[in-house]
Amino acid sequence: MSRENDSLDPEHEEVAAAAATDSDDFLSLVPHYYRGEVAQATNAQDRLDRTTDWAITLIAALLSIVFSSEDIPAYLLLVGLLLLAMFLFFEVRRYRFYDVWRARVRLLQENVFANAFDPAGAEHPRWREEVGEDLRQPTFKVSFFEALSRRVRRVYALLFAVVGVAWVSKVTLFTPEAQWTEAAELPGIPGIAVAAGLAVFYAAVIAVAAWPSRRRAKGEIHGVESGDWKDTDGGHED
Repeated sequence: MSRENDSLDPEHEEVAAAAATDSDDFLSLVPHYYRGEVAQATNAQDRLDRTTDWAITLIAALLSIVFSSEDIPAYLLLVGLLLLAMFLFFEVRRYRFYDVWRARVRLLQENVFANAFDPAGAEHPRWREEVGEDLRQPTFKVSFFEALSRRVRRVYALLFAVVGVAWVSKVTLFTPEAQWTEAAELPGIPGIAVAAGLAVFYAAVIAVAAWPSRRRAKGEIHGVESGDWKDTDGGHED
């Protein structure tokens, strides 16, 4: 049988469009779609949490190794910083994908369920068109830098701080027989230069965490006006 004979009639292909003009059909469709979006957001949140758990486990294991003996060099903690940065960038990407599902859930809550409980009007008059367009061409709702700032502020600033305090302790308190500059040095790099590099790194971490620009993430609770539905600076993602 040919492919043309297997295709549906145009009216059958457009069967879902009938729900757009029938309120009963549409309202019966919305709960199923909402549950699906919540499930996607929950799965994405689980993946995000697993990345954080791995980062915390890594640092805990590294600290136990470094402080198990005075002979263990302090530069292993610098390796830990690099690995933490790697986990951070993984987590930022996962957070942006999680935010795609979360933003859709919030859009439905604001414009369907909130209006059902208190008919005060939809927050976004074109919310149905927005959802339909986003389902056809999904886009990130939050920028990379905003996601980076949020993950640093909520999780990784503390992890970076723990590693930094551990490094300072290792090259001073736990290496009493050597000058801290000797304990901090790397092959071919004096300890002063290593300390200066760390100071620049932590200054950058503080700057990212204290990023003062207006947040654009949709529907988040920050005590300020929420941002737009989408990140207007972002593009489509394959």
